[in-house]
Amino acid sequence: MNKNWKKKSHDEIKSIVFGALDKNVNYSKQNVLGIPATYLDDKIFSQDASFLKDAPFISTLVQNPNHIGCHTIGKSENIFTGTHAIEHEVLEICAVDILKSETQQYDGYVASGGTEANIQAMWIYRNYFVEKHNAKNDEICILCSEDSHYSMDKASNVLILDIYKVQVDSDNRTISKQSVSKAVTEAKKNGKKYFVVISNMMTTMFGSVDDVDCYANVLKELNCKFKMHIDGAFGGFYYPFVEDQSIIDFKNPNITSFTLDAHKMAQAPYGTGIFLIRKGFIDYAKTKQASYIEGDDCTLIGSRSGANAVAVWMILVKNGPFGWQEKIFILQKRTEWICKQLAKYNVEYYRHSGSNIVTIREQFITQKIADDYGLVPDNHNNPKWYKIVVMEHVTIEKLIPLINDIRKELGYEKITFSV
Repeated sequence: MNKNWKKKSHDEIKSIVFGALDKNVNYSKQNVLGIPATYLDDKIFSQDASFLKDAPFISTLVQNPNHIGCHTIGKSENIFTGTHAIEHEVLEICAVDILKSETQQYDGYVASGGTEANIQAMWIYRNYFVEKHNAKNDEICILCSEDSHYSMDKASNVLILDIYKVQVDSDNRTISKQSVSKAVTEAKKNGKKYFVVISNMMTTMFGSVDDVDCYANVLKELNCKFKMHIDGAFGGFYYPFVEDQSIIDFKNPNITSFTLDAHKMAQAPYGTGIFLIRKGFIDYAKTKQASYIEGDDCTLIGSRSGANAVAVWMILVKNGPFGWQEKIFILQKRTEWICKQLAKYNVEYYRHSGSNIVTIREQFITQKIADDYGLVPDNHNNPKWYKIVVMEHVTIEKLIPLINDIRKELGYEKITFSV
């Protein structure tokens, strides 16, 4: 049962958002002299009341609330309490209704995207091992699969942590006990004692999903201390609605944190990632020097737009949980359709059953086809795979010409598809 996620009408959404903005500071009507911010430049961005009265998101952009800090741990900047509360509700929907946390047993914030949220997690765990276990930096490492997002490599560089990548099967993109054991054993030989594990809930290129138990079981068998983060930047708003029996949620004691990206499957504006972590851990990223901020800043980004939090809240409550389930169901059916077409003509592809990403081996895709249809390679210099991502705009009508062009390259005659 959904505890917080309820469908709302457009009028209800407007009422709630404008009510929240009324609780925020109004730079035009109040004497606020010490804040280094104001509304958007009215010489560029219209503040025409007749236009804005039916545009809650644009109104939020114009009023420009700053969501600096983390609003799940106590005090926050009191001049933006209205929209802070909306961000808190977004986090509650994602943590409790989607990822099965207990109410108020998590912390988090709306980040700039999956890259930041992933780095936030690794930053926290590095500090946790240093402060809680007296670990040295060179005793800590990042462990992830070779299909993981490049943000893991960024984190390795920024946090000065070595990274060990687990080999995946080239056909089914899975990790195995053997491949995890090999990477962990190598790390231990190099003096690593503490592991920051990143497990994928749909990888960027393949949509593949890592076996979280495989990581946890191997690390426990080898007596390694670890914390596990789930990179659900793509899959967070998709996979939980496909896999009813998923163990990739907060009910799994081996998992401590999650990344979700609302600017992918949720169709929010870019710059709308979500970071969630079990209660108590975000303190390890607290910046004590940020004393001029009311409340504590435990975020990597600091200042951030409140409009992004309002946008994802509007999207989630306009759809509601059942509307969201229907949306994912339709995308699943479209994905199954294209897989059936590819299979008919022995086109080699990979697709996880709970994913809307289809990745085709490069020998079946000419450069012209890739260019004509915007197919993305795994490597622009030496591609081995090209992917199709079945998003909202990727209808069957748009997929039919691609299938016909692939068929033509394989020597088949063009056909007319029927429903």
